Amino acid sequence: MGNSAPNAQPVDSSDPYARLEQTFPVLSEDMAGRIARFGHCETLADGDHVFHRGERGVDFFLVQTGEIEIIDHGDHGEEGIVHRHCARQFTGELDLFNDRKILVSGRAVGPTEVIRVPRADFRRLIVAEPDIGEIIMRAFILRRVALMQHQQGAVTLVGPARSADTVRINAFLTRNGYPHRTIDSSSDPDAAAFLEGFGLGAADLPVVISEEQILRNPSTHDLADALGVAVAIDQQRLHDLIVVGAGPAGLAAAVYAASEGLDTLIIESTAPGGQAGTSSKIENYLGFPTGISGQALAGRAQVQAQKFGARLAVSRAATGLDCSGGHFRLQLEDGTVAEARAVVAATGARYRKLDLPDYARFEGAGIYYAATAMEAQLCANRAVVVVGGGNSAGQAAVYMSRFAAHVHILVRSEGLAATMSSYLIDRIVASNAITLHPFSEVCALSGDTHLEELVWRDRRSGEETRIEAGALFVMIGAQPCSDWLQGCATLDDAGFIVTGDGCSPFETSRPGLFAVGDVRSGSVKRVASGVGEGSVVIQAVHRFIERQKTDAMGCGNN
Repeated sequence: MGNSAPNAQPVDSSDPYARLEQTFPVLSEDMAGRIARFGHCETLADGDHVFHRGERGVDFFLVQTGEIEIIDHGDHGEEGIVHRHCARQFTGELDLFNDRKILVSGRAVGPTEVIRVPRADFRRLIVAEPDIGEIIMRAFILRRVALMQHQQGAVTLVGPARSADTVRINAFLTRNGYPHRTIDSSSDPDAAAFLEGFGLGAADLPVVISEEQILRNPSTHDLADALGVAVAIDQQRLHDLIVVGAGPAGLAAAVYAASEGLDTLIIESTAPGGQAGTSSKIENYLGFPTGISGQALAGRAQVQAQKFGARLAVSRAATGLDCSGGHFRLQLEDGTVAEARAVVAATGARYRKLDLPDYARFEGAGIYYAATAMEAQLCANRAVVVVGGGNSAGQAAVYMSRFAAHVHILVRSEGLAATMSSYLIDRIVASNAITLHPFSEVCALSGDTHLEELVWRDRRSGEETRIEAGALFVMIGAQPCSDWLQGCATLDDAGFIVTGDGCSPFETSRPGLFAVGDVRSGSVKRVASGVGEGSVVIQAVHRFIERQKTDAMGCGNN
């Protein structure tokens, strides 16, 4: 990659390291001069570090003379060179837009002069110099993609590939864009020796290993803290807006709020994207004629929000909201409290579960609520069953048909026409790898450590069908994630948030508390409508905050 790692593998056109001019651009002298106005010159000696893996809040560096090499650290402390930045090239990747721990180190090679741009001034640079900002943003995104593809700056996950905890950790790392390599302890012949080298055994699995630490079957929350994915929340800070939920609606609200100058905090329990983030491909979203994966769409929106200054706190589920005072106080599961003038609830909905014996035992171990590359790998060349008749179920079936031996779709009704977009129905009908079973429901599950067989029943005839199955994808109904709002907003009989009580169609029964996306009663359950609601609601948020500030000033003058 430019002056790339000597052990780098051959690349293809989809590899960012094959796109050197975009991934590691050399800026013009004019651009370099404009960047210099935002920072100051520093001289480095050979071997001086400018940042270390694990640090937070590192600065932006533009090389003037000499080189800065970017270092990847292995599990055993070994070093690999990711890239050497030469004159008019710059350091950094997406972690410059947030407070996460950085994944790599950087040090000078020979006498080197750089322009150091402090973090706050870097944000001013991105806004003030849009042409430079566009080049930097593209490079940062490509660099993160490359780190993930080449497993650089990575941790190692070791465990049985089909165990629920291994799947949980793998999904968290993948959806949060954290580079990692996975070793399947149940099939990899080298796994035992690898574990022995760290003094680990089967009882420790799954385990996450990095240069700094060993985490034995960590909870998602503990994993986020240990890897620095989680960021600290200033409990003394009064935010203008807290957006709860980082699905399409929440991310859209954050982008528009932050871009219009509101001090914005996003709270997300797992990873950006919500249900849409687990979709293999969304083909009817405006502006993407060839489709885009839910994770890619969410990743771009997340970067966009952070570019404008929004802060994202991942692995911080909301557990309650105190709306009794002049400001909102949001309680999080770790005991943290975040305060804001206004709140946008965008927590979406979760799929309903089937009422079956052993269902809980197989969740994450054969029963999944997302159909991504990770799940496809787990059940390749085996039959799979998809339960549900909506677009998410259709997208899952079409995607999995590329990997599974066969895909069976079960719906309780007579067909798909009433619930699924016609382009997906046409694709399903045309596929020899997909079979639709109307008036059918799963009635039994079986397996040892993971799902191996299931039975479904025809509701009309009572006939039962038993098959060996690699996975069961459950994508039915919607349960709103609104428990944390009890006492602060009116909910309908199904638990969705009722809106339209105030001066905005998105305001709840409590002024200053808004709801958008799938969690809102009467919303259209589509990505585009969620994005639209999230963008439009900010106008009402502005009006509320302005009224609140005006009222406070009036009280102070009495």
